Amino acid sequence: MLRFAQVWVPWLLAAAVFAAPAWAAHPLETHCGPPDLARPRIGLVLSGGGARGFAHIGVLKVLKDLQVPVDCVAGTSVGAVVGGLYAAGMSPDEIEKTVRSLDWQDAFRDRPSRRDLAFRRKQDDRNFLVRFPLGLKHGHILLPNGLVQGQKLQQILRALTLPVADRTVFDQLPTPFRAVATNLETGRGVLLDRGDLAAAMRASMSAPGVFAPVERDGALLVDGGLAENLPMDVARAMGADVLLVVDVSFQLQKRDHLISALAVSNQMLAILVRRDAERQKATLTARDVLVEPDLGDIASTDFAAVAKAIELGEDAARRHTARLAQLSLSAEGYQRYAQHRSEREPLTPRIDFVSVDPLSRRYAPTIEAALQPLIGKPLDTQRLGEGLTELYGLDNFQSLDYTIVKRSAGADEQTGIEVHARRKSWGPNYVRFGLNLQDDFQGNSSYNAAARFIVTEWNRLGGEWVTDLQIGQNPKVVSEFYQPLTADRRWFVAPALREEVRSLPVYDGEQRIAEYRVRNTEADLDLGRDLGNWGEIRSGVHAGSSVARVRLGDRSYPVERVQSGGVFLRFSYDRLDNLDFPRQGDTFSIQWDGQRSGLGADIRADRLQADWLTASSRGRNTLVAWTSFGTTLSSAGATPLQDLYTLGGFFNLSGRPTQSVMGSHYAIARAIYLRKIGRGGEGILDFPAYIGLALEAGNAWDRRGDMSFSSAHKDAALFLGLDTFLGPLYLGTGYDEAGTSAFYLFLGRTF
Repeated sequence: MLRFAQVWVPWLLAAAVFAAPAWAAHPLETHCGPPDLARPRIGLVLSGGGARGFAHIGVLKVLKDLQVPVDCVAGTSVGAVVGGLYAAGMSPDEIEKTVRSLDWQDAFRDRPSRRDLAFRRKQDDRNFLVRFPLGLKHGHILLPNGLVQGQKLQQILRALTLPVADRTVFDQLPTPFRAVATNLETGRGVLLDRGDLAAAMRASMSAPGVFAPVERDGALLVDGGLAENLPMDVARAMGADVLLVVDVSFQLQKRDHLISALAVSNQMLAILVRRDAERQKATLTARDVLVEPDLGDIASTDFAAVAKAIELGEDAARRHTARLAQLSLSAEGYQRYAQHRSEREPLTPRIDFVSVDPLSRRYAPTIEAALQPLIGKPLDTQRLGEGLTELYGLDNFQSLDYTIVKRSAGADEQTGIEVHARRKSWGPNYVRFGLNLQDDFQGNSSYNAAARFIVTEWNRLGGEWVTDLQIGQNPKVVSEFYQPLTADRRWFVAPALREEVRSLPVYDGEQRIAEYRVRNTEADLDLGRDLGNWGEIRSGVHAGSSVARVRLGDRSYPVERVQSGGVFLRFSYDRLDNLDFPRQGDTFSIQWDGQRSGLGADIRADRLQADWLTASSRGRNTLVAWTSFGTTLSSAGATPLQDLYTLGGFFNLSGRPTQSVMGSHYAIARAIYLRKIGRGGEGILDFPAYIGLALEAGNAWDRRGDMSFSSAHKDAALFLGLDTFLGPLYLGTGYDEAGTSAFYLFLGRTF
């Protein structure tokens, strides 16, 4: 995502800067520190600049060392973030510790980690579908209004500013503060001097096209750098007598560096942004201090350069030591200043209620049920964060935020949490696409192309209708209506219809003698209990029919028709971090299926299946243990062809042809070693890449008594895997102890 942003953001920002009228500060009665100071009031001005803005922290550290007070702060974009945290009472060292400890790559990912997704959303990944769902409305595909919606970043800022969350006028902060944003509709600047501090910082750094705009008072706000990247006049309007200006915007490059489209784009952006900055700098007086860190080629998206940027900021500030020393306080005076800034108590009120704002009413039952355990207890920000993460894991929201609010209850005042939930701007209907390709380099190839249509928010309890369409080797249509029965979504009912066609080869030893085409039609009615984002228990009844006809081979083979009907019970557990190339976690499922003549089945039978996978990693190395098992416990007749278990193919006895091993019982165990490769772990063609070795032992048997390790096939596979945006891509070869081998080019789900 950051690579994409580095290419496209310059064009998006430049277009907006070029079109935007000049920004005019909103006339407000403001102040910069106490009006009776016996010294000049010092205003700190922090520019935007993306990751380059971490240099601001280095400047703040030098000001602390030299005992230079800051009476007010005005910031734009990342300058608003660093300045806002400082204004909230954090020390430079605390800010540095925070930004160094953050996983910035994760902070710019909206979707929760797979472990935190709702269990139902985890199952979406099992259909070799592209991870990113697109919006669908009136037959048109909709895209998000930003590559990043900013959910995780917003919650980071929320947690950091919670001690001053009750101060809704920024002059009441330990250090008075202003942030600058841009009205996306008018192009004019918006001065943020009150309201929610975390939201103000988030709005000021919302680079258009990368971060989704922030809605405030009916306006869509984006990055303040489009209007005023160096808000010196804002600090003056606050009453500052002396300005300490820190400019981290891009420097213009020499001609010999302008050798790529990206370099030219960055130069264009630098020219447009610097135009207003130079106008502002022209107003500097002899009393003011301008700090311009030499950040070289540190990119605005290079969030791995935190330490370097902070160090360069310190170096730049120390070059002005003589001038800054003239503004310093005595040790006693600075101690009083620091003590005033640190007078903030943790906000830990007793939570009396949970509510939603008017725009979130459709989600009220779900939100209030999820956060109900917080009521009647002191505010626990960790549990609150976990509750919001669980809600966000439903994958219905563009943003999910909260504020601490108060309301009157008779003669008393109650404190509560008000949640602000915003539907995805490209929802609530979505479509996901998927592709599966396989080639064995022996003239046998297949493909499947799929689309999943998801219609959400059918009602206040979160009913949704999911339909899968697939064409190719195995065409199918599956439609399920999922209806939670309670506000907490724990209990649900799910009727479904399914029709699919698949190929089933028949082998005589190593020789393929026929291929059946099997058509299954089935109706289900399931009742289930959601166990949280890690598991589910589901039971139900189903009825259907299956027809198997010879497609290739001896036409004298009979047509097999089977009526099915029965009940099932399934337990599923999923805490795997990645379904394509797992590194940590487990997934487990076990299902019993009972075919009963009273429910329409031709043959009474009981079947049991189980699957367990666990992954563990150290550095670039991952070990995956995976075992699968299936058996027919009892049967009143021979197992129909279409109900036999099959093995063969990649990771399923890799040295044998696909589905070449067949029986009423099967078991297979696999040990898979993966090593991430590529310079710095970046992979190949910017996709994470892995080399791997798999050892497999398994077979399918006609009789359970024949199951043994000695009769199992022993296979091995070597492969190269790429984690592409279309899904996992493998190039590999498999070997069987009997001497057979197979080669694979495989795109699609494996684990």
